[in-house]
Amino acid sequence: MATLSSQPSKKVRSSETSSSSNRSSSGQTVKFARRTSSGRYVNLSLREDLDVSGDLSSRDYMNYTVHIPPTPDNQPMDTSVAAKAEEQYVSNSLFTGGFNTVTRAHLMDKVIDSKVSHPQMAGSKGSFCAMPACDGKVMRDERGNDITPCDCRFKICRDCYMDAQNDTSLCPGCKEPYKVSDYDDEPVDFSNGTLSLPVPDDSRKDHHNMSMMKRNQNGEFDNNKWLFETQGTYGYGNAYWPQEDVSGEYGDGGHFRGRMSDSSDKPWKPLSRKLPLPNSIISPYRLLILVRLVVLSFFLVWRLRHPNKDAMWLWLMSVTCEIWFSFSWFLDQIPKMNPVNRSTDLEVLRDKFEMPSPSNPTGRSDLPGVDLFVSTADPEKEPPLVTANTMLSILAVDYPVEKLACYVSDDGSALLTFEAMAEAASFADLWVPFCRKHDIEPRNPETYFCKKSDPTKNKKRPDFVKDRRKVKREYDEFKVRVNGLADSIRRRSEAFNAREEMKVLKHMRESGSDPSEKIKVQKATWMADGTHWPGTWANPSGEHSKGDHAGILQVMLKPPSDDPLMGSSEDKLLDFTDVDIRLPMFVYVSREKRPGYDHNKKAGAMNALARASAILSNGPFILNLDCDHYIYNCKAVREGMCFMMDRGGEDICYIQFPQRFEGIDPSDRYANNNTVFFDGTMRALDGLQGPLYVGTGCMFRRFALYGFDPPKVDTILERGSETQALKATNFDPDLDVKLLPNIFGNSTMLAKSIPIAEFQGRPLADHPAIKYGRPPGALRAPRDPLDATTVAEAVSSISCWYEDKTEWGDRVGWIYGSETEDVVTGYRMHNRGWRSVYCITKRDAFHGSAPINLTDRLHQVLRWTTGLVEIFFSRNNALLATSKLMFLQRLAYLNVVVYPFTSFFLVVYSFLPALSLFSGYFIVQKVSVAFLMFLLIISLCLIGLAILEIKWSGIGLEEWWRNEQFWLISGTSAHLAAVVQGLLKVIAGIEISLTSTSKSAGVDNDDTYAGLYLVKWSSLMIPPIVIGMVNIIAIAVAFSRTIYQTVPQWSKFIVGAFFSFWVLAHLYPFAKGLMGRSGKTPTIVFVWSGLIAITISLLWVAISPLGSAQTDLGTGGFQFP
Repeated sequence: MATLSSQPSKKVRSSETSSSSNRSSSGQTVKFARRTSSGRYVNLSLREDLDVSGDLSSRDYMNYTVHIPPTPDNQPMDTSVAAKAEEQYVSNSLFTGGFNTVTRAHLMDKVIDSKVSHPQMAGSKGSFCAMPACDGKVMRDERGNDITPCDCRFKICRDCYMDAQNDTSLCPGCKEPYKVSDYDDEPVDFSNGTLSLPVPDDSRKDHHNMSMMKRNQNGEFDNNKWLFETQGTYGYGNAYWPQEDVSGEYGDGGHFRGRMSDSSDKPWKPLSRKLPLPNSIISPYRLLILVRLVVLSFFLVWRLRHPNKDAMWLWLMSVTCEIWFSFSWFLDQIPKMNPVNRSTDLEVLRDKFEMPSPSNPTGRSDLPGVDLFVSTADPEKEPPLVTANTMLSILAVDYPVEKLACYVSDDGSALLTFEAMAEAASFADLWVPFCRKHDIEPRNPETYFCKKSDPTKNKKRPDFVKDRRKVKREYDEFKVRVNGLADSIRRRSEAFNAREEMKVLKHMRESGSDPSEKIKVQKATWMADGTHWPGTWANPSGEHSKGDHAGILQVMLKPPSDDPLMGSSEDKLLDFTDVDIRLPMFVYVSREKRPGYDHNKKAGAMNALARASAILSNGPFILNLDCDHYIYNCKAVREGMCFMMDRGGEDICYIQFPQRFEGIDPSDRYANNNTVFFDGTMRALDGLQGPLYVGTGCMFRRFALYGFDPPKVDTILERGSETQALKATNFDPDLDVKLLPNIFGNSTMLAKSIPIAEFQGRPLADHPAIKYGRPPGALRAPRDPLDATTVAEAVSSISCWYEDKTEWGDRVGWIYGSETEDVVTGYRMHNRGWRSVYCITKRDAFHGSAPINLTDRLHQVLRWTTGLVEIFFSRNNALLATSKLMFLQRLAYLNVVVYPFTSFFLVVYSFLPALSLFSGYFIVQKVSVAFLMFLLIISLCLIGLAILEIKWSGIGLEEWWRNEQFWLISGTSAHLAAVVQGLLKVIAGIEISLTSTSKSAGVDNDDTYAGLYLVKWSSLMIPPIVIGMVNIIAIAVAFSRTIYQTVPQWSKFIVGAFFSFWVLAHLYPFAKGLMGRSGKTPTIVFVWSGLIAITISLLWVAISPLGSAQTDLGTGGFQFP
């Protein structure tokens, strides 16, 4: 009848989910049990107290099964109070489950050791139930106040109230029947997107009624416009004139008075605009591209017709490299022919979606929901404090609170990350209202308190300084707690493990076992409430390691109330009067991992979040961020929504924001900011089919992420369903609804959420030109409260088996099979006909961190480039794209996967100046006027293009030069290694992992850029070092030979040395980083590099001695005209 566990717990509630393919959401089996403080187990469904004696009293929990049928008559708690209590119960539970396991919900009285005060958070304070032998918490409202369903104020928990309703419907305190209607909130019908207006009093009738016809912009009769343009109100069949002397918004009895702005009264305005570049810049830019293309073509033809017969090998290498460089330049430059700028209008967005209107007197937001994803994997590499600050910036974003849902994916399933997120949720109770009250920017507390600018600038409230001081003190304590979590968890686990060892030892003594026998107790990791952590333990064991643990889902902050909840000056550290103190929904997710399954790294984690969020909140838009990328502009979500909700936005698959980084040295030695790409290339692609997806800072349309094609407006309009929810077959005629489980898995809740997400993500149909949209007011209805069945379904969706025999990772969600899953995912959407938009805001949308030392930077580029090489050899190569991908967009994707192969030619070309100096020959037999003219025109075109690109992209000249330098550094190191790795993997199936060793220089904590000077040995450093040393040796050899010649040929030396200096100038940042701060470079670097350079030099001398080089100008060398 009951199943037992070995983990001690006060309360446990478990939900069992079936893994069969025909599982339905309405058939979920839920199990309830509770252990009281007296050691008694109480059945929450049968009203039977069970005496548990003997060994059972030390067990974890007992499961009693009760089926929850979908019929309303068997759900007596189907009321507003019951729903809120159920949601509170669910949010206080830690759900775990997975493959062939029961989905359990462990009710946690304590999530973290510190005090929790916010009523939305799990483990928050509350009174205890007054029922005998029950230690449950009393139901609470949005403010954390106790809910007493009866007038006698008898305190009762949710479970006991449920039992009382099932048995007698009598209050256990006063023995009187519960009066449900007294405390139930009347549901409001939002189906038509409007709120009902009160009927006017007969005494206030005015018979000046009218019967004129008012039509909206779609040509249909508009009752609301008729009423408000005639200053009427709803009556029985007619409109009545209000008294003219009445002023104010609301009169006696709550009746509305006066006029409210109606969006139809104002001229229609777009939410975003495309701003073309000035013709004075873009026209010369395009002309120079064409001129350089023509000159390059003539130059290559001239080079092929004029070989250097005295050094054919040198000529052949140079011509081959030049042809490839020209091809690579063509792929990179042609897609930049149409760069654009864009702007948004946040005021128009507010007027359309959030202003009070005749159909929305309360100003309830009509904006679509947004789910925000943050991914982390290892708390050692990604400090929990950084992730916590990122989450705080997300929770404080300027967007309707009830429309937000925040999810953090912990792929390492570490208790340290879990408790850090709980601490962040607790601190958000103070931080988020403080940000709203004083309009704080940025809303990452670490960044905000470390700003060196004047914090009082533009602050109007007189209590700002006092509030800031208090919040700063609380944040310092918060940092101490988070940084001390690792030690706290360790000491707690050691204490509990010692207690378990003492229990086992005591049991052995009582049973007469051999005292010399070794005690076998698992070294578990323990949570704050004294139970085992279901994820990864500090001492890994079976089912508790990084690659083997159950799925975990915890609602850290339950969904907020639908209406604003204003604070007061009594219950908080600060005075939050007239400040909304609600917090967005916040969920911790750690997907299940088991041996033998390919979990697909970050892409698999993001897909697990996509499924879980679809079941829990189903926001039609998804914003994903890395754990070190926080929201720097609190209105960033609104900026992106301006594009999604604007006319024609229905075919936008994602909004990509530029990446901005902090902590980079002022000179940006290794081009970490990558402004040439983010401000130049991405802006140019925005003029085509859209920018690439770069992995973070991207707002997705959920429907596009599911693998559907963009809506065909003309086809849909013929069916007359432009403002109705559609089925999946409306977008994919070949899609069989019965085969949905084969595509999306067997979750019926997930399948039902797809058309809802599509409908809610449409633009607002407030203009005749918007042929495909949703009616105004459709999203004002409050979301459904969470229940155990829904969360159990979400837990099953993050199990390791869920994706088996589905199209997740192949067609649906983030695409698998590459280290750069972001590029592939964006490519698949563009290949289906979607377009994307690049959103550059006046204030940076997001800020993140980037590796600033040389080795980490090279390994970062290596990982990216390896993924691109994998794409080149896969079916995601742009050469195999469909006709839905624009030609120039195809060239852009082709350039992305082809440019790593430039490394082979770049390495060869970097050695050519040295080979020329060694041999005494040049790439041309004679430096003629034609050669110099070609070289001059090509160089001038390059300079002109660089200047114009700097003008329209807004980057600096130094940034452009740093990008050129790092192009050669990465091209001769990381790109070369990536191509070699990719070829070995594709051809021979051999995978090579290049990792860095320990650092050779210490870190100066007093220096902000101390990491810049770290030098960690890596084999990636060998090729550029060899190139640099060979060119230096070649210059020295050629200089010595020229000096000792009978007739010195300085012209030959100068030309060869110039190109060698060109190579060395590009390698200067590499050499500077290699030396570190104090010139301490690993000896092995010079030993290997010097050995290779000397060997190459000696080999060349052996093959072609110095004396064999022709010194006669007319025969073997080259000469100026």
